[in-house]
Amino acid sequence: MKNIYSPLPQEKVSISIEFSPVWEIALGIAGYTHSKLRHTFESDEKWADNKSSMTTTLVNNLKEMEQTNLWYGLLVMQNHLSASTVQDFSNAVSELEPEVFYETLLPYKDRFHETSRKETARNYENTDSFFHYASLFENHEYLEGYVQTLGKKKRCEIIELFVETMSEWYEWIRQQVEWEKWMQALAFEKKQPGYIDAGKPVKEIERITGGAKYLPEPSIWQIKLIPHVSYRPWILEQRTSDTKLLFYPLNEEALLEPGTPPQELVHGHKALGDELRLKLLYQLIRGPLSLQELTVQFNVSKTTLHHQLSLLKAAKFVKVEKGIYSANNANIQSFSKRLNQYLGEQL
Repeated sequence: MKNIYSPLPQEKVSISIEFSPVWEIALGIAGYTHSKLRHTFESDEKWADNKSSMTTTLVNNLKEMEQTNLWYGLLVMQNHLSASTVQDFSNAVSELEPEVFYETLLPYKDRFHETSRKETARNYENTDSFFHYASLFENHEYLEGYVQTLGKKKRCEIIELFVETMSEWYEWIRQQVEWEKWMQALAFEKKQPGYIDAGKPVKEIERITGGAKYLPEPSIWQIKLIPHVSYRPWILEQRTSDTKLLFYPLNEEALLEPGTPPQELVHGHKALGDELRLKLLYQLIRGPLSLQELTVQFNVSKTTLHHQLSLLKAAKFVKVEKGIYSANNANIQSFSKRLNQYLGEQL
């Protein structure tokens, strides 16, 4: 039997770099309200130092964002709107039709439940439909409660929280001396990559982001690479029904004044400046271990170990895959070299 093969042009994903102050504002809110991981963010110390200058409204709104995980809604909404200013975001989100509003905010589960997601958006006045869709995320860290919140809160209340928090955060964060420098560096980053070969998404994403790993996913036809400062040193990944959002930390060299040590060095030495963390690293260099195995070995609570391991992970000395921790040997070995580069190779 013979087959006739008449090939069509191969369809490629679209890769783009997207930046606006709105992305950085939304990520700042997402980072600030991530209480479990916030201590590992490079901005955490500055946030803490300047918290006293926050308005009462901003403090209360951030608390609500943390409790409801509506920070996630800011990210997917900005993905839909691509607003360039807070005012543009405020105007556009207020003008969305209710069904579009909820379809944008409702998280993607998988292709088998996409009909359910869209039906929930159409039946936005039915609270039970939100709770039914929320049950699909029962084991997720935050999405179940987030979807339930979308059903319990009125649309006008969500819009008001979004607009007010974005505006208040912007007024607060722009007072910090680094803000304008951040904006200039991020705008410059957007122009740097030049031609992007969409036929090689894995290699191009790694090149542009400085090492981020991407595994192609079904139904993803658009990949947005969004440089950031507020979430440093972490890479944050989110997705919608057809778009992958990959937030990657801006190269620190673009932010430093001459003689200023890279935060990678500062965080690295802080991570190494603790007896328990050094012992953990010592063991992980000798072989991968799970959190349970480390708990038994060190006779320390899982909460304490998770906190210490997150600091080692933030410093890139440790990596985790499917719950198994291992030493990042390449980064450990290059750490001294980076210190010598900062101090001067002649040393």
